[in-house]
Amino acid sequence: MLTFDVSQLRGLILDMDGVIWKKYQPLGDLRAIFKRIADHGWDVLLATNNSTQTPEHYGELLAKFGVVLSPWQIINSSQAAAQHLSETHPQGGAVHIIGEDGLRQALAKTGFHDANNNAEDILAVVVGLDLTVNYQKIHHAAKLIRAGVPFIATNPDKTFPTPQGLAPGAGTIIAALEAASGMKAKVIGKPQSDMYQIALKRMGISPEETLVIGDRLETDIAGAQNAGCHSALVLSGVTTLEEAQTWRPVPNIIAQNLSKVLDALEAGE
Repeated sequence: MLTFDVSQLRGLILDMDGVIWKKYQPLGDLRAIFKRIADHGWDVLLATNNSTQTPEHYGELLAKFGVVLSPWQIINSSQAAAQHLSETHPQGGAVHIIGEDGLRQALAKTGFHDANNNAEDILAVVVGLDLTVNYQKIHHAAKLIRAGVPFIATNPDKTFPTPQGLAPGAGTIIAALEAASGMKAKVIGKPQSDMYQIALKRMGISPEETLVIGDRLETDIAGAQNAGCHSALVLSGVTTLEEAQTWRPVPNIIAQNLSKVLDALEAGE
């Protein structure tokens, strides 16, 4: 039984990995799923902790599956981290980056460039998932953090789902840097509410009118609950039913996959 009034629902915020795909292999007929959402008149926005890619990349990939979204309908933790830094440093400047192209591009669009090993006044060490991370990268970043440079993390996910099983995520790298520097990272992505606040503003709706759908309790669902949104957990990613049932507060919906979430919403109308 649903614990909120579906008639008040105006928008859905969807996670990506574990919800609509696993390592870009679709979980169900995405064209049909997004048509169902559109037929109900619900706005939709994708919000992922994955910092490695750009919204344009995701848009191109979705188009291959028959789903057409505007760039404003896709946000990731790289954009949220860049917006956070631009609020504290509107003039931009040098940062030290551990991450992929998605993070670098998001920071560049807001006026921040990678200092690399240059002797510059570095505003922050910004860390996301980096598929080529090595000892030297961790060593250099840890030295900067110990010297007092702020430590910003895109997201805390220790793993992410793939068809071959769980792979190390950004949280694995962050944990190594926290151990090496003795400092805790300031996390911008989920479970913090920053991305959800950006999403709500873009859609022009309130938390009470929004359902967040994710596969990870400690990021997607916790973030939704922190932001005051309704939440739906899918079991197509990293979370088991047993784990879901012990989470407090319990998500408003627990379902096998995104299609089953829509079934529950339609049954509650």
